[in-house]
Amino acid sequence: MALGHHRFDWLYVAGFVRPSTGQVIWFLADTVSTALFSAPLAAFAREVGAGAGKRVLLVLVGAGWHVSGALEIPEGITPEFFPPYSPELQPAERLWPLTNEPLANRYFGRLADLDEALADHCCTLTDDPDHLRAETLFHWWPAFA
Repeated sequence: MALGHHRFDWLYVAGFVRPSTGQVIWFLADTVSTALFSAPLAAFAREVGAGAGKRVLLVLVGAGWHVSGALEIPEGITPEFFPPYSPELQPAERLWPLTNEPLANRYFGRLADLDEALADHCCTLTDDPDHLRAETLFHWWPAFA
């Protein structure tokens, strides 16, 4: 019998994508929670100029930290939720294979190393909006989005 010490460090990616243009905004974090999601949501609202003069419809999947009453929703952001258990309808769900597959089966000795590699890869993806649009723009997605 061998004793082992299993430990895991986690890194989470949040991505806000506009399917019609392929524009994306990424956030990396080492945990997920309602309080933590409030910060990227506020940063996203600032980045897209949401506020009293500009409304942004944000489609979410309904994860616990998306639907919590404690979530701070910035002015100008209107959340809309897909039906439960329907992630295949959410364009942002198509981002995760793009972020995960190039880094899969690689060893990172420290979470900071993974964070750096993932951040670099997200920047590369951001620089290719045509590819992101091709992956996330479903034929039925509204043209104004």
